[in-house]
Amino acid sequence: MYLLRKLAWFFKLEKRRYLTGIVALGLVSVFNLIPPRVMGEVIDKIDSQVLTTPELFINVLYLVLSGLAMYGLRYVWRMYIFGTANHLGQILRYRLFEHFTRMSPSFFQRFRTGDLMAHATNDINALVMTAGGGVMSAVDASLTAIVTLFIMFVVLDWRLTLIAILPLPFMAMGTSALGRRNHAAFKSSQEAFSKLNNHVQEAVSGIKVTKSFGYQEAEVEAFAQTNQDVFEKNMRAAKFNALFDPMTVTFVGLSYVLTLLVGGLFISRGELTIGELVTFVTYLDMLVWPLQAMGFLFNVIQRGSVSYERIDSLLAQESDIVEAAHPLPSIQNGDLVYAINHFSYDQQETLSQIYFSLKKGQTLGIVGPTGSGKTTLLKLLLRERDVDAGSISLDGHDIRQYRLKDLRSLMGYVPQDQILFAMSIRDNIRFANPDISDDLVKKAAQLCGVYEDIEAMPEGFDTIIGERGVSLSGGQKQRIAMSRALAANPDILILDDSLSAVDAKTEHHIVENLKQERQGKTTIITAHRLSAIVHADLILVMDKGTIKEAGTHQELMDLGGWYYETYQSQQLTERLTASLEGGKS
Repeated sequence: MYLLRKLAWFFKLEKRRYLTGIVALGLVSVFNLIPPRVMGEVIDKIDSQVLTTPELFINVLYLVLSGLAMYGLRYVWRMYIFGTANHLGQILRYRLFEHFTRMSPSFFQRFRTGDLMAHATNDINALVMTAGGGVMSAVDASLTAIVTLFIMFVVLDWRLTLIAILPLPFMAMGTSALGRRNHAAFKSSQEAFSKLNNHVQEAVSGIKVTKSFGYQEAEVEAFAQTNQDVFEKNMRAAKFNALFDPMTVTFVGLSYVLTLLVGGLFISRGELTIGELVTFVTYLDMLVWPLQAMGFLFNVIQRGSVSYERIDSLLAQESDIVEAAHPLPSIQNGDLVYAINHFSYDQQETLSQIYFSLKKGQTLGIVGPTGSGKTTLLKLLLRERDVDAGSISLDGHDIRQYRLKDLRSLMGYVPQDQILFAMSIRDNIRFANPDISDDLVKKAAQLCGVYEDIEAMPEGFDTIIGERGVSLSGGQKQRIAMSRALAANPDILILDDSLSAVDAKTEHHIVENLKQERQGKTTIITAHRLSAIVHADLILVMDKGTIKEAGTHQELMDLGGWYYETYQSQQLTERLTASLEGGKS
């Protein structure tokens, strides 16, 4: 009943199609009674030697017509019940995918990719089976059982019918007990399958690292253990599932034994004809399917309940980022003001006392040691997280007052870990706007210094780069990701250490192009190599979540602090490297 209540919204949505299918299914049950009845009458007439050729022809015609009617009706109910069930899968997959896109990063830290994939595949398939095969089994078993028992009770012999169904209550108790065990076993098997999905997804994504460390054998052994766990839990679920049919057949066999014993006695007394007993046994045989269907139904409902609980739990997760109740109707780029008192990740303070402003069209450089909070500043601007105490303002308004879609539409973001898709380079670059012309795609590639690399590939911009850009070098991935951001011509461009994998010459080329092409537009760059941000209007030096130094390049050099020492050290390293390379040549 839990699952039926949860799926009531869908059955109401598709009630016309389900009713059509149920009516067709009911008519099949009625027409299915005709052949046994005809056979019984023919047998009795043969036994009495009164069967004529016209009567035989008419009875055969009844059989043919009932067969054709059932053929058409079975097609109708399959289309209207099984076909409609597939719509449930479509709806739930869409809801899950939409839910995933609205979730904040913390959601994806709690739920791994393989687990989410298992919800969107196995769990939904179990629910589709419930809405299709489950509904069919429930309706068909009920109608067939009721109609068949009614005919057996009223038309044939009520005493024999009562005796024949004596074992059935015991069968119902047995299948109910099995259903409870099957529920727990299937839940364990689904959870194990999620772990297997996670293992495979992570192993495939990290195959380069695995091979570089020579860890293949250990990885295969770890997978074998996970795979064995899935196998054992699936076998446990299969064991309970396999017990349904034998239990049903056992109790039905008892019904046959009672029917033959008592039916033979009634025939010997002249209270029942041979034809009626044949018809009765045929109807009893027709009851085998409803009884087996009830076992199947218990199994399907238990699996569907587990799957719905898992999906419902996932959809109940709420994003940490909440849209404003009454968001501003529009957005435009403007001055950017950070006024953060403090911000914490998992109750551990990450940022404190962050106060600065950046005028529209200026460039901000953010530098500092690893773990100093550079990327966190950017994620707060993108609203991947929200400030605990304080605010970030854009064009005079707290960014939380804008719609998320509007806020992010202003921005082009290139993260530290570039995500490229298994499509052509051209489609990757124009990902944000598929209508961008080829000329703009090529221009973006030229600005990021990757155009020549692409042209040197056999298929140029039509080159399929593989999942996550696996076929490209680190520098090529960075520059293609930057090209994608630049192609959208955003009002605010955010580069999070996006030049770390390119050489100094390429970096200089890209920075100079950015200075020329992005005049009047805001640019934010985090970097470990200070040469990437010397042109910035404002440079922040972060350390342990706070601003240690702030100013222009010259102002920071005059301070003689961390920035000065790091810049001098990097310049010396570059000169030594250039000298050594020159000597080698």
